[in-house]
Amino acid sequence: MADTPKPQDASRPEVTDEDVAALRQLSVFGALNEEAIRFLASRCEDVTVPAGRAFCEQGSSGHCLFVLRSGRVAVQRSIEGERVRLAELEPGACFGEVAMLSISPRTASVEALEDCTAMRLSRRAIFDLSGRDLEQFALFQMNLAREVGRRLAVADEALGKFLGSRADGRR
Repeated sequence: MADTPKPQDASRPEVTDEDVAALRQLSVFGALNEEAIRFLASRCEDVTVPAGRAFCEQGSSGHCLFVLRSGRVAVQRSIEGERVRLAELEPGACFGEVAMLSISPRTASVEALEDCTAMRLSRRAIFDLSGRDLEQFALFQMNLAREVGRRLAVADEALGKFLGSRADGRR
């Protein structure tokens, strides 16, 4: 299954200072120079996802990451038929980085809790950065790996609570 938000995508006609600021505030874009951030911002697509719909589904192809501009989302994982909420994310957060880094299917689903807008950045755009500036590409990949590590710690905690509640007979 491909990432869900296709019908309401819009290519970015020009990069605004707001677009650059949205990316600059995220740890995965930390220490990237202005040119690299503008290049990546120019390759983003705007995505709108209504409340109750998914940005992406666990097990689907992970060929992009998202930067949440407005709304809130729930990151959930299906375990033995039960949905476990790993995190709630607010504007300024990014998600989809695990599949981007590992080049594997999505490890969780992300559902819009409210109407949301986001910037979608493809794996192809990130790899295109390597042809323009290998040092900036390497820095981005290191930042992405750090973010995946942080997310893994949060997911481990949520899964530990879920498994603990099951062992106690609570749900």
